[in-house]
Amino acid sequence: MFAPRTEEQDEFQTVVRDFFATVSSESQVRQDMDTDTGYDPQVWDRMARELQLQGIAVPEEYGGQGFGWTELGIVLEEAGAALFCAPYFATVVLAGMSILESGDAAAQQEFLPGIADGSLVGTLAFPGENRRWDESGVTVTAQKSGDDWTVSGTCPEVIDGQNAGVFIVPARTGQESGDDISLFIVRGGDGVTTQGLSALDPTRRIARVSFDQAPATPLGDGEGWGQVSRILDVASVGLAAEQAGVARRALEDAVAYMKERVQFGQAIGEFQALKHMAADVLVDVESAASASRYALWAAQDAPEELPASASLAAGICTDVAVTATHQNIQFHGGMGFTWEASPHLYLKRARADQVLFGDAQFHRANLARRIGAGSTPEAVR
Repeated sequence: MFAPRTEEQDEFQTVVRDFFATVSSESQVRQDMDTDTGYDPQVWDRMARELQLQGIAVPEEYGGQGFGWTELGIVLEEAGAALFCAPYFATVVLAGMSILESGDAAAQQEFLPGIADGSLVGTLAFPGENRRWDESGVTVTAQKSGDDWTVSGTCPEVIDGQNAGVFIVPARTGQESGDDISLFIVRGGDGVTTQGLSALDPTRRIARVSFDQAPATPLGDGEGWGQVSRILDVASVGLAAEQAGVARRALEDAVAYMKERVQFGQAIGEFQALKHMAADVLVDVESAASASRYALWAAQDAPEELPASASLAAGICTDVAVTATHQNIQFHGGMGFTWEASPHLYLKRARADQVLFGDAQFHRANLARRIGAGSTPEAVR
């Protein structure tokens, strides 16, 4: 049964928030986003060494802390609120949780310890050239020669692709049907080419990744599209937690500004019109937090509810993050859209996230199908 966070989890959130306040201040974010890698390797190492955040949900037998999705969600929420520049989402959620969810003991033994100690950066290479988040998005192909596999194809927009040493790659092994889709692990190097791209969100790196007969290892039992769909649900849950943090921080910054900005002899937060606008955003932010935390609980304790809860959280948090960050710019007035102020960075993060793993319309259509309320052409996952 879904339950509120415990006192220990609230204390953990405070610790994580304080850590990000130290390593992801506005000045540090601007410094990191101007580097080639988009993050500070020393902070990444410190994150693993001092708080072991990369291994928060990795089982203890693989060097992690052995916590669950709730604790991981806390880290993701605070990382989103701080616009933390690092391959955390790509490595821990897209790669790490994909490997964990696969049930592949050999892959877990090989890769999870590196993720937990911060020595390995990974990501998910999907979708393909057509940029669709359904079965048709699997355009990478896999070929078997003897006991060895190789993959070939291009994924035009891969989160932290240029930083990754390991790629989780859905690929077609035969005819174009969901049963002929399998997951593979590909190491960076032979047959892998990455090209960093200029992106809307300067705080998150995106790369074009091409595979040319790159050596690959099957991940899991080859369950077809169903396995990939679960991974995309997991990714949506993780992203929703980030988006909830982005939305919360946008509202907090707006309220702080309205308390200090004086106009007509009083703080602008005293004007009733702005109070009403802020109250509306607060309702949205609380809704996003509730939807996100429910999906995190389902991912951990109620896997049968994961598909619907993932679509619910993604649909709500995507829209709320955009609304809250846009309103934050409006609250800041003329300063809101200037480069020197921070609101535009949060809006860019929200807008960029808006199309990851399917937009809000896609997820609402998927939710309708998954709860049996209807079926539309968009609801294909």
